[in-house]
Amino acid sequence: MANHSQLIARAQSLCEQRGVRMTAQRERVYDIIIQSKRAISAYDLLDVLREVEPQAKPPTVYRALDFLLSQGFVHKVESTNCFIACCLPGHEQHCSQLLICDTCGTVEECHADTLSNALQKKASQVGFVVSHHVIETHGTCHICQLAPHKMQ
Repeated sequence: MANHSQLIARAQSLCEQRGVRMTAQRERVYDIIIQSKRAISAYDLLDVLREVEPQAKPPTVYRALDFLLSQGFVHKVESTNCFIACCLPGHEQHCSQLLICDTCGTVEECHADTLSNALQKKASQVGFVVSHHVIETHGTCHICQLAPHKMQ
């Protein structure tokens, strides 16, 4: 994944190319998502944002998330209703493929072009036009697999 400053710079550049505005507030929300070690919910985002903007309200976060999603800078983890930074903002025909650890909650974005191509091919065969897809795979990450099992 690109580093923090590269993701911010790439998003700003894409906004300029597209003629859309990356406001300071949108950038702050994006920054919080990038810095989060896990997928983050809108309300957790709001809590962090309120540390620097005490007057921030839920619509503030939702508007920023709508913008970031529409520009492809973040992905929504549908099964947990949380958000992660996209590791390839601006990538054409970008499909979100997420590995979600059910133990610790980490989400890793991965790219399997053969999987995306197979889905696109199958969709075309049945006359379906794909506008967006997210593939979520749940399991246990390598760190949690190595952790000693806790006795209940």
